[in-house]
Amino acid sequence: MVGLAVVVALAVRTGPSAATWAAAIAAVIACLPPRWSPEPADEPGGSAAEDLRSPRLDPWVIARSVVIVTCCVVLGGWRTADAWSGLRPDVVGPFDGWALVIDDPQPYAGSTRVIVELDGERFESWHRGRAARLRAGSWRAGEWVRVVGERNELDAERSERVAWQHVVGDFELDWASDVLTGRPIDRASNRVRAAIERGGATLPGDDGALFRGLVVGDDRDQPPEMIGRFRASGLSHLTAVSGQNVSFVLAAAGPLLVRLRPWWRWFVTLGLIAWFVSLTRFEPSIVRAGVMAGLSATGFVLGRERTPLRLVGWAVIGLLLADPLIGWSVGFWLSVGATAGVVTVGPWLGERLGSLGPLAMPVGVTLGAQVGVVVPLVWVFGSLPLVSVPANLLAVPVAGFVMLYGLPAGLFAGAVAESAPWLASAVMLPCRFGVRWVDTVAVVAARLEPGGAVSWCGWAVLVVAIGLIAARNRGRHGSPSADR
Repeated sequence: MVGLAVVVALAVRTGPSAATWAAAIAAVIACLPPRWSPEPADEPGGSAAEDLRSPRLDPWVIARSVVIVTCCVVLGGWRTADAWSGLRPDVVGPFDGWALVIDDPQPYAGSTRVIVELDGERFESWHRGRAARLRAGSWRAGEWVRVVGERNELDAERSERVAWQHVVGDFELDWASDVLTGRPIDRASNRVRAAIERGGATLPGDDGALFRGLVVGDDRDQPPEMIGRFRASGLSHLTAVSGQNVSFVLAAAGPLLVRLRPWWRWFVTLGLIAWFVSLTRFEPSIVRAGVMAGLSATGFVLGRERTPLRLVGWAVIGLLLADPLIGWSVGFWLSVGATAGVVTVGPWLGERLGSLGPLAMPVGVTLGAQVGVVVPLVWVFGSLPLVSVPANLLAVPVAGFVMLYGLPAGLFAGAVAESAPWLASAVMLPCRFGVRWVDTVAVVAARLEPGGAVSWCGWAVLVVAIGLIAARNRGRHGSPSADR
């Protein structure tokens, strides 16, 4: 399954290239375990035991593996070509009508970016000037806005950067007026986010913006300084919603879910996952986690195998074939890499770091996540913060508490913020301490991060130290079989 996921990923990113076919051949070989079957003895003295030791590969297994892998390559390449061909606007020029707001407005230095859908195609619209930014900043995903403007094509570089959002062009807004609410699910999501925003407003300074980022991925009001220090400390996955939020939502609903019959539990679980994915605006990391959680719930109700690495493989294959452009999202690959590292390298290291005592598994999981994201991090950002290991050990448990407690607390605080502000502040007090702790860890870690060659030397020392500890503890642990 993992091999097929790699083949599909390469087919989506590079088409039927040499690397794709090399991975396909490797996947076929990996899918061909020797089949032990009795062979007729050539000599009268041959024993049955010797015959049973004769290996033979089943030709049907070979043919099936070749067909499956080839179909993955062809289907992945075809789906990608089809998706890229649809990234050009069918019509350019003047537009006068209703625009559907796809995502919440994103503020930048001196401008605000909004993705809108015009006649079934997505365009990005940039709003500059105080009045224009205030007007666009009040829109919410799912709303309809009456607009007049001009549709234009994007240059090749910009088109590739926003491809994962299915944006086909640029929309220059000349005039906007009426705003209508959207579908019931959009209205419900906007009400929940508005309540959490009111609850987060009870926190001082920028803590409210970080709180909303931790709980529902609303990072619009996070200042550049906050984003910079979280990135420098290796905690950037906390400034916006990540896949672990899905786990916390399901954990919070666990007492209710365990009381339901299996099929009702499955139905409610899928509904809860779909609601949270919609609430977080279909962020790639959340979509990946939601698909994995849905597959796990389905496997449970059907009594099928649900190993984590297999779920990662199925999720990657399904998402890339359904939406190949998601393969151009850095957040998607960071999420996939971190998850794969946590479920494979993390437990493996944790078992071999027994001398660290209760820190063995947390350190192993943290290092596993870092191993999983090293390629996209270095490729895109050119760095791998050395302080990310201690920073994650200190910040992630507290951030997890904020994610778990913050959603119901934020909803309650938002509901009573106007009538009983003192009660809202009291309910949000644990979140205030938690958010402040996470931000303080990011501040200190960003200051301690050496950067440059010193950081890479530090990683080399850390790898050697982990290797020595693992070698010292060799043989003191079990040897779980790998999931293929």
